[in-house]
Amino acid sequence: MSPSEITTFALTLLIMLVGLAGALLPGLPGTPLIALAALGHRWILGDHGAATWVLLTLIVVAVFSAVLDFAAASYGAQRLGATWRGMVGAAIGGLLGLWWPPLGWIAGPLLGAILGEWIGGRPWSEAGSAGVGAALGLIAGTAVKVASASGMILLWVVHVLWKALNAA
Repeated sequence: MSPSEITTFALTLLIMLVGLAGALLPGLPGTPLIALAALGHRWILGDHGAATWVLLTLIVVAVFSAVLDFAAASYGAQRLGATWRGMVGAAIGGLLGLWWPPLGWIAGPLLGAILGEWIGGRPWSEAGSAGVGAALGLIAGTAVKVASASGMILLWVVHVLWKALNAA
């Protein structure tokens, strides 16, 4: 690998790691950022970048991840009666919970969803049930995004390094 290829690889990997962090944070486009970073790497390096099949796989996984994230959040919320207030509360609680790992990662969305429902006028018992649904949906969606993002990065890194080592 040439110095420019190494630099491009490192910068692309850095962007992908930001995408992985984005998979943890509610509302940030983690998997699309990873796919875009891989596309940018290919655009800059041409044939020295990832193969077309890898890029297409990354795009499909990014779309699949986004759909599954939305479906998990919606299903969890609807299953236990959450409203949009519970989902917003779960997202805010998830962001605040990031500061207190690992307990905050679970308690944040749960408490945020319950408070969101309660502030919206629901009794504590209903808010608690709806909050659990919203939080479980958010946690499941985040797990899907993190697993997808990790797999995408791993596929890209292994492929690009394999390609570079076999070209030498």
